[in-house]
Amino acid sequence: MIFLRLFLEFFKIGICAFGGGLATIPFLEELSSATGWYTIEELANMIAVSESTPGAIGVNMSTYVGYQAVMQTYDNIFLGFLGGMTATLAFVTPSILVILIICQFLTKFRNSKYVNWAFYGLRAASFGLICSAAYSILKLSIITPEKSELAFTGITSKNFITDIWGRIPYALEGFFDYKSLALALVLGLFIFKGKKKLHPIIYIGISAVIGILFNF
Repeated sequence: MIFLRLFLEFFKIGICAFGGGLATIPFLEELSSATGWYTIEELANMIAVSESTPGAIGVNMSTYVGYQAVMQTYDNIFLGFLGGMTATLAFVTPSILVILIICQFLTKFRNSKYVNWAFYGLRAASFGLICSAAYSILKLSIITPEKSELAFTGITSKNFITDIWGRIPYALEGFFDYKSLALALVLGLFIFKGKKKLHPIIYIGISAVIGILFNF
């Protein structure tokens, strides 16, 4: 049943959401491949929207995916609404439970060295998940390793020495989407170094217009 699967999938993601919403991106990427409820491109678009508007990426994505998944199955707006509510509730439930449990433990073991060690371990886990999320975002938007692999097609042990050096520039060119990378750097300079701070929605609009005009 689609509602039960939605609840279980997003409950699992909610359990692993150490470090905030960005830490859920690797799990959301895996869920996309496993279920087909949404595409990687839709995930990238939701990340951009969530970073520019109120709401965490995990909550926004669970609501969106719950609605989409049920609509794909039943094509009913009311059931789609229930699907969005089910996925969202499943995502936030682990956090509520963990907070309630930890509050009880912290009150009793506030000065315990073992509790402090556990929290240090969670910091490392959170850092690792966020680094993985950062790589996933780069892979969705700028890094394209599958294109660079084509540059080495046909190279064997016989022609390795003669052909490898000529293929490396093409591999590097395929590895990065230079247009997107240049746009990200320019907008980054305006965002962090610009004298006048603009709303993130404006930068998203500018990026969209440039992408349409220059076809990337």
